[in-house]
Amino acid sequence: MKILLVGEYSNVHWTLAQGLRALGHDVTVASGGDSWKGYPRDIDLGHRMDLRGHLSFAWRVLCALPKMRGFDIVQLINPVFLEMRPGPHRLIFDYLRRNNGHVVLGAFGMDHYWAQVNRDIRPMRYSDFNIGDEVRSDSVAQADIDTWIGTEAECLCRYVAEKADAIVAGLYEYWLTYQLAEGGALKAKTKFIPFPIPESEPHYTKGERIRIFVGISKGRSQYKGTDIMLRAARRLERAYPDRIELIVAEGVPFARYQSMMDGSDIILDQLYSYTPAMNALLAMGKGIVCVGGGEEEHYDLLGESTLRPIINVEPNEESVYRQLEQLVLHPERLPELKRQSVEYVRRHHDVDKVAKEYETLYSSLIASPKCD
Repeated sequence: MKILLVGEYSNVHWTLAQGLRALGHDVTVASGGDSWKGYPRDIDLGHRMDLRGHLSFAWRVLCALPKMRGFDIVQLINPVFLEMRPGPHRLIFDYLRRNNGHVVLGAFGMDHYWAQVNRDIRPMRYSDFNIGDEVRSDSVAQADIDTWIGTEAECLCRYVAEKADAIVAGLYEYWLTYQLAEGGALKAKTKFIPFPIPESEPHYTKGERIRIFVGISKGRSQYKGTDIMLRAARRLERAYPDRIELIVAEGVPFARYQSMMDGSDIILDQLYSYTPAMNALLAMGKGIVCVGGGEEEHYDLLGESTLRPIINVEPNEESVYRQLEQLVLHPERLPELKRQSVEYVRRHHDVDKVAKEYETLYSSLIASPKCD
């Protein structure tokens, strides 16, 4: 198959491309590298936010479009798949549909349905937009609501979801959202496929102090809850200065982020999630224990009945602090949790296994008519 993957979040598409290429497929990744993170890509659609950058980006997109024709499958990372305003996306989306085979939409992050379902229906006990029955009122959550509800981004998302031949959700929460979106109208075309994680060598280092790693995305700390998790870790550092080493990576390129993570014992990630996402999964594959989202619902969707490697926390500082403190006071738990973390990633997120699931989906689409 000839496959085009457009856009990038957390190296999902580049990692998937490696797995699909190993299966013999011709894969091209076109993206901006997820902004400052600088993930690799075949067609560079990066965008500097100044006048010269805007002009350069527009020219780069126009030059790239002829190279984005003739593919059997086009997969979009998000309805907003390029680093620009939603408006022009519809023209580019229609171009990609006309000049290629089937189109797959990724449910991998923030979009209209993620915001609308969790604000209005609130199917989970907590999310980026609700804690119980209360809608989160912080500025970041409100900014995402203002971006995705009642706007051109909402119109684009609904249009792309309707016209896409399939929708792939990479986490339990995104899968659940699309089960409920549009009154269930998108349920039939939505499939859950876990995120792909490349095989890595586990780092089972043992030092005098427990190394806790926190990765902070520019401008997204409050949204992801890492501000709260970092406060809990700082408290723990003050309470147990001889037992803790805290490593904080903020706004660094991917390669630097990975090197800072290596050798850690614990990663703090995604306070409001039910599921470990790409950063935590990469860490778990290295034998690093995740303190974050690990609710039973996500294990059920994976069909996992034995492994429980994730230290699940409630979305508040005290829960994070208590769970971290138990690991500091009982470090003998860490080796087994590390072992289970590696096995969890190998069992459910191995890039070759995930690529085969995508291959099956893509083959089924090619054998069926395109959506109107």
